[in-house]
Amino acid sequence: MTLTETAMPKVVSKDEWLAERTKLLTDEKALTKEKDRVNAERRRLPMVKVEKEYVFEGPSGKKTLTELFEGQRQLVLYHFMFDPSWDTGCMGCTGFVDAIGDLSMLAERNTTFVIVSRAPLAKLEAYKASKSWDLPWYSSFESDFNYDFHVTLDESVAPIEYNYRTKAELEARGSSPKGEQPGISVFFRDGDDVYHTYSAFERGVENVTDSYDMLDITPYGRQEDFEDSPPGWPQKPTYG
Repeated sequence: MTLTETAMPKVVSKDEWLAERTKLLTDEKALTKEKDRVNAERRRLPMVKVEKEYVFEGPSGKKTLTELFEGQRQLVLYHFMFDPSWDTGCMGCTGFVDAIGDLSMLAERNTTFVIVSRAPLAKLEAYKASKSWDLPWYSSFESDFNYDFHVTLDESVAPIEYNYRTKAELEARGSSPKGEQPGISVFFRDGDDVYHTYSAFERGVENVTDSYDMLDITPYGRQEDFEDSPPGWPQKPTYG
């Protein structure tokens, strides 16, 4: 392909570019406001108590779902696709974890982040070492956890439960996917009681790329005073 055949944006004068850029800025600001509105609505979602006892295996032994919080109030859990029969993890999930940066902000806001997969711990530890990751990663092997939170799919999953789509939407797709799928779930702890507050799957996970995005999907949000949150929610000055 020659230079003149290269697919690229149109070349214009600086004034023309500025006019188009300013026009786009209007849409970008509207998108930011819409995101704030959706986040505010998400903070008002009800929650469901987790009644089943789940046990996960990690490097330091077995832990319950409550113990995964590490004493914090909120838990953001990434469902990493890793079937027990696989020797390596999903490449898309690998890219997601590779892109995660400093998460120290989460602890400052009473929130913990962990990764959970269905493969046995030995496989997770080997893959984790090969990628030089240090994030907490737990195995839900021989547990109902992945099935109950709809990231391992089979005939036992009711159609309407898959990604919260209706039966008609699934029929329009042609069929319901089977096997592993990526997802992210959020839990809230009140003493020893744990509640499920939010989950997203497939492209819904693409919106979670850093600490702010993770906080945006939790009940308490970023806990800053620019947010529209219910009365009593923890907040502090945005730049304070």
